Amino acid sequence: MPGVVPVYQDGPVTRQVTETVKGGQLVEARSAGLVGVAAVGSKVCLGVASKDAVPTATSQDGTDSVTGLPIINEYPYSPYVAVYDEGYFNLTYAAAAAFGQKLKCAANGQVTPFVSGTDTPDMLVGSCQEPLGVASGAVGLTHIDIQ
Repeated sequence: MPGVVPVYQDGPVTRQVTETVKGGQLVEARSAGLVGVAAVGSKVCLGVASKDAVPTATSQDGTDSVTGLPIINEYPYSPYVAVYDEGYFNLTYAAAAAFGQKLKCAANGQVTPFVSGTDTPDMLVGSCQEPLGVASGAVGLTHIDIQ
């Protein structure tokens, strides 16, 4: 092969959601190329959702079963979301974390401290960048770097 042109050189990749996703949640790969809210300890985390998104079924695309006419989608959210795999974001912490502490996925697409010796390296998603650390349930500056 003489060469290749990148599909994306920089920036987020747009993905379709399989469930409701809120901006600032971590998302993971799901079947059929869709994404959903990352689970606890996810090893298939793709990054941070840039905005709210809802699945197509919720947004009412398709045809009315009674009239046969197209349904006009007036739902305010798209079934697509841009997913950032690198950068600095204000994310919600499921447990307290110290400045510089490594992080992994927690419930509801949040982050929680990575536990060396217990967690595996493929669970790492980033590090806490809040100078005074972050309390449990609070929002704090986070560096995300999905490898």
